[in-house]
Amino acid sequence: MEKKKIVILGCENSHADLFMQFMRKYPQRYQDIEVVGVYSDEKQPCESMQKEYGVHIMSSYDEMVGKVDGVINTARLGSNHYKYCKPYLASGVPMFVDKPIALDKEEALKFAKEAKEAGVKVTGGSCLIHDHFVKELKNDHLNNKDGKTHGGLVRAPSSSQSGYGNFWFYTQHFTEMVLEIFGRYPKSIKAFKTGEKDSIKEGDSVTVVFRYGDYDVTGIIGEYIWNYYVGRCSDNQVKGFNFEVGYERPCFQMEFDIFCDLLRGGEMTYSYNDFIAPIYSLSAIVESMNTGKEVFIEDFNV
Repeated sequence: MEKKKIVILGCENSHADLFMQFMRKYPQRYQDIEVVGVYSDEKQPCESMQKEYGVHIMSSYDEMVGKVDGVINTARLGSNHYKYCKPYLASGVPMFVDKPIALDKEEALKFAKEAKEAGVKVTGGSCLIHDHFVKELKNDHLNNKDGKTHGGLVRAPSSSQSGYGNFWFYTQHFTEMVLEIFGRYPKSIKAFKTGEKDSIKEGDSVTVVFRYGDYDVTGIIGEYIWNYYVGRCSDNQVKGFNFEVGYERPCFQMEFDIFCDLLRGGEMTYSYNDFIAPIYSLSAIVESMNTGKEVFIEDFNV
C-alpha cells in the first residue's frame, strides 16, 4: 500500500502533537498516512516532535513542495497560514488550516481564491463546529425544532495577550460556533467591551451582537475565562449546553478525520466562502470594538 505523505507546518500548536497521537493510537485507521516532515519557526517544538515520534525536522516550511500529498498547517500565528501554505498551492494537495485562517479578511480572501483556482480542497478552522452540542443546535435551527429561532447565546474564551495575533488567536472558536449554529452570514455585528478602552485584560469580557435580520444572537467572549456555552431560543423552548473543552472531546479527532478523507479523495464539507466567513465576522468584531459602531458585513465571493 502506497502511503499518503503529509507535512505538519507550525508544529508549535498542540494540535500537531494530538494528530500524531491519533496516528499512533489508531494505526489501522491511519495506516495509509505518513508524516514525512514537521516545521516551526520555534526550535523546541520540532525537537520535541522528533524525539517523541522520530519525524524529520524540515529546514524550511517549503522544503517538501512537490513531495507530499497533503499539508497540515497548525501554526499558532494566523499570518503564517497563508505564508506556509502558498508554496504548496500549485501542487493542488489537500490542506488542513487551523484557526484563525488569517489575521485579516483581505489575506483570507486571497488565500481562498488561490486555493480554489488550484483545486486545493481545504478544511480546518475551529474544531468546535464538530462538537455534538454545536451540531445538535445547528440541526434544531435548520429544522425549526420547537419552532422558529428567536435568538441565541454563545460564550467562549479569548487569549488576547497570547503573542500569536492576540485577540485574533483564539476567537475564531467563538465566532465559528455562532456561525455554524445560526448561519455563516450575519448582516451586521456590534461589539461592546468592558474594561479599559485600549486593552483587554484577564477577566474582561466582550459582548457581541450578531444581527441576522429575523433574530439576533448574543455572544460573550471572556478573557482567560475557560468555559463554553451554546444556546438557542425558539418558539417553544430555550435550550443550551455548558461544557468544557479538553482533548478527549471527539471534535478534535473529527477534524483530523475530515482532512484524512480529503487526502483519500473525499469532497469538501463546506464551500470556500464558508471557510473564510468567520474571518469577516472577526474583522467586524474588531472594527466595532475600535469604533463603537455597528459594522455591516461586506459581501464577498471566492
